[in-house]
Amino acid sequence: MADTGFQAELSIESALDRLIKAVDGLEGAVDRRLKADHSLSSLQEDLQRLSEDRSDLANRLDHVQARADRLSDANRDVSRRLVTAMETIRGVLNVHGG
Repeated sequence: MADTGFQAELSIESALDRLIKAVDGLEGAVDRRLKADHSLSSLQEDLQRLSEDRSDLANRLDHVQARADRLSDANRDVSRRLVTAMETIRGVLNVHGG
């Protein structure tokens, strides 16, 4: 009968060791999951910031493009006026023998 008690103790110790290893493994898995979740959350925050930056840059680009279009129109108008002024000056010089 002493043998049976000893074997029962060994079985309990073995079961306890297995339980401790399982809990340690579970803790490790939980830690890894928490790190992965934190990483994912960080990536999602980065993605949100990048999306906001992209939107801001797109708005700025639209404003710059509109300004460039206005400047281009003004440049064409000034060029046209300069050509007209030069033709007028040539005409005046031709009339007055210049």
